[in-house]
This record gives sequence, structure tokens and C-alpha cells, in this order.
Amino acid sequence: MAAELLSEHRCFGGMQRFHRHDSAEIGLPMRYGLYVPPQPRALLVFLAGLTCNEETFAIKAGAQALASELGLALLTPDTSPRGADAPGEAEAWDFGLAAGFYLDATEAPWSAHWRMESYLMRELLPLVQGELGLDAARTGLLGHSMGGHGALTLALRHPGRFASLSALAPIANPMQCPWGRKAFGGYLGEQLQAWRGHDASELMRAQAAAPYPAGILVDQGLADKFLAEQLHPEALEAACAAVGQPLTLRRHAGYDHGYYFIASVVDDHLRHHAGQLGVAA
Repeated sequence: MAAELLSEHRCFGGMQRFHRHDSAEIGLPMRYGLYVPPQPRALLVFLAGLTCNEETFAIKAGAQALASELGLALLTPDTSPRGADAPGEAEAWDFGLAAGFYLDATEAPWSAHWRMESYLMRELLPLVQGELGLDAARTGLLGHSMGGHGALTLALRHPGRFASLSALAPIANPMQCPWGRKAFGGYLGEQLQAWRGHDASELMRAQAAAPYPAGILVDQGLADKFLAEQLHPEALEAACAAVGQPLTLRRHAGYDHGYYFIASVVDDHLRHHAGQLGVAA
């Protein structure tokens, strides 16, 4: 279904746009941001974190200047269904549960609308790739925090759909952290096998060979207050080592979890993707 243009803003020779469309997969209106450079050559999808929406990365990360130079279109979906009026939804937002976690819920009441994996993979990506006329093979995936979890898991669950992968302070082992256990229990029930299918470290450890032989880039701030309890990058590091997956895990002293950190390293991620997508300047 065609998307409604809500606003557009000239930016570094391209256009930052925000759209709304009726999602068949979600069953509700959904929003997304799209930065279109002057000459789009590839698409980079950014998945945002728990408290964010389709505007956060576009406004705070400062990625459009280099994206314009490299010819990278930037797609920023919203993180979650909104306004479903599901029982307990308002209270759940207070604890981060209602954030979508980039999976398809199987448990009521969430299963009716919380279908972020199907929405992204079956609906939004084809819509935007078609709109821009881009080769679907030139699509990369990047995410932060909960979105870093989403980027890693979707890339591993859908082999061949993304040609490049990176993450910023991802929830790398959600089965072992409070955020992940709360979300998985609510959305997927108590079947641990279902949980394993949405845990980046578990998914990586199950690979028969390196899924991204050209390498995955992950950045983590060491002053991140969520590092010890919620993020567990060392679990992903061990899983990659076990299957021979090249991983560049950069640990940055003094940096926290927020967008000042993201803005400090985002250009490296854009160049990482541009190189693997074959559009590097």
C-alpha cells in the first residue's frame, strides 16, 4: 500500500522524509523515516531502541551528511505498534514491554498486532526498495540497543536478505538479561526454544559457518550503565569465535548508551556498510 508523506526536509542535498501507511501485517498505521540522498545506490536500515521512534536516529545521529556522499538511503522504521489499546498496553510501555523487540509475538494479547518481524521483512522493506528502485541485494542492517538485538537476529534469521551487518550497544544475549526475559516471556511465552530463536548469541552459535564472512562491526561504550546487566557483548563475541565469524567489537572508554556515542561512531558504520554493499566512495 502506498505511504502517505507526512513531512519532508531538504538535507545535505537529499531529502529527509517521514511517512505513514496502513500496515497489513500490524493491522494498524505505522510510521517510518526515509533519508533519500541525491543519488541513492543502496539502502541501510536502522533499527532503534526501546524508547525511540522513527524520528530519533534521523534527528540525533547526524548520519545524513556521509550518507549523502556515499549514496546510502537510510530507512528508520518505528520500533513498535502503537495505539492498539491492547489490555495492559499502557502499563507495559512503562516497563518497556510494549516495545516491539523486532519479533512476531505468539502470546495474547500481543499476537494480534506485535508482528514487527513480518512487518519489516515482508512489508516495509519491499515497499521502500520498490519505491527507491534499489537492488534488494544492496541492503544493509544496523541497530542500537533493542534495535541492535533486532539487527543481529533478523540478519541471522533471514540469511541472504542483508548484505552487511553492524550494531551499536546491542542487547546481544537477551535470554540472559532482564529486558530480554521480560519481553520474551510476554511475547513468546515460556518456551525456551522459542526464545533461542530470537537471541543473537544463541543464533550465532547455531550457525554451521560464518554468515557474514566479510565481518560484523559492533561498537560498545564502556561507561554504558546497561552494559553489565543488559547487553552482554562478550556472549556474542564468544559465539562468533566459536563459528569463525569475523567480528570487530570495539570497546570505547568513557562512552555511554546514548546518541552522543552513536554520533561519535556512526560514520564508521556507514563506511562499513558502504564497503560491503559495493558503494564505497
